[in-house]
Amino acid sequence: MTAAERQTNGQGEAGTGLYPSYVSMDEFIDVEGLRELDGYITQRLNDHIDRNSDPLFLNQHRLEKGTPYQPGVREIWLTRTVAGTPYNYLDLDKTELWEFTEAASEFTLLVDFIKRLPFSAFGRMLLIYDDGGRTVPAHRDHEETDVCHEFVWMRTNMRKPFYTLNPVTGEKKYIEGHTAWFDTVNQYHGSDAGEGLTFSIRVDGRFTDEIRGPIPFDRANSAATPAIWAAERGGRA
Repeated sequence: MTAAERQTNGQGEAGTGLYPSYVSMDEFIDVEGLRELDGYITQRLNDHIDRNSDPLFLNQHRLEKGTPYQPGVREIWLTRTVAGTPYNYLDLDKTELWEFTEAASEFTLLVDFIKRLPFSAFGRMLLIYDDGGRTVPAHRDHEETDVCHEFVWMRTNMRKPFYTLNPVTGEKKYIEGHTAWFDTVNQYHGSDAGEGLTFSIRVDGRFTDEIRGPIPFDRANSAATPAIWAAERGGRA
């Protein structure tokens, strides 16, 4: 089966072998530099926890509708859409629409690190954190199979048990390294409860041409692109 055929069959057929999957981006970033940010970010997140004013993560497209729409984890947005521009989730990669927030000035070392990631331009940047042992139920980010967002999911430590899911078989694939890019539409993903403070960072934008070169982009079900790339890499995460 060709990449295009696998891509077309991805939606609604998670048992085809593409899912669960992700592409590790560890080889493309400074993992040691990311790890060194752990204490720095932890300290600032603890300050936010004390203030208890950050918005809640909203879990709209859940696999099981009986799970919470607001599971209790919180977010810090380092960028927001420019004034006068309505927020639309599908615009995460429209980099001209995004600008830094005041919160970004609290995380300058993280922002400096993000600027060195393999993106030619940046869109949304945010942290998602929890200190209450909460789960994030399996969900997908949106339902538009013709939209493929280019992003890097990151963590500075291994305390957040994050997974991608085959909803047909129930098989979970846990992220093993520090980073990932994955299909957020045709497969579900979520996180189990962790001990103490757990957090991750997501950066959206447009990958550099060097990164984009080998990626098998296709117009048919383009959201499946990361899964197809993972398969073409021999199943290597």
